[in-house]
Amino acid sequence: MTEVAGIADFDSIVAVYRAKVFRFALASLRDPDAANTITQDCFMRVFQSRGAFRGDCSLNTWIMQIAVNLVRDHVRNRRLQFWRNLGKRSNPLELASETLAGRERSPEVQAVLKEQVRAVWEAAAKLPERQRTVFLLRFVEDMDVLEIAAATGLAEGTVKVHLFRALDAVRKRVGKR
Repeated sequence: MTEVAGIADFDSIVAVYRAKVFRFALASLRDPDAANTITQDCFMRVFQSRGAFRGDCSLNTWIMQIAVNLVRDHVRNRRLQFWRNLGKRSNPLELASETLAGRERSPEVQAVLKEQVRAVWEAAAKLPERQRTVFLLRFVEDMDVLEIAAATGLAEGTVKVHLFRALDAVRKRVGKR
């Protein structure tokens, strides 16, 4: 039985690859609930797109590519959700402290982390406009240099220079505290 023909037996595919996908997701996310969700989503996508599998790569590679993309999307969405919620708050430090508190850290560690988040926000607010824009696009919207260049109309090298200077300025301002 070839792998392409074998994809018709979906139950067998799940039985063979479920544990592997789950282990990968769990190792990547360190969250059993999220890993279980990723695993279910992965096999939902495998089922939905099983007709599109051409056999250009092994079934294992194809399924793991789907899992890798789902984990990457999950991590990115979780990070972006934090920053979007932070921006919606009248007091962004409330959300930051709530998120930090949810990780079962001591009150002292929570206070230090809350102060660090506040210091970074204050330092970013004092950056020149282009540096601030590049900094926020990179670290709030999680855009890469090429995406930032396209969004701002700046050359890639210019984006890198502004990002370097912004990071340097934020580090110096935060370090002075």
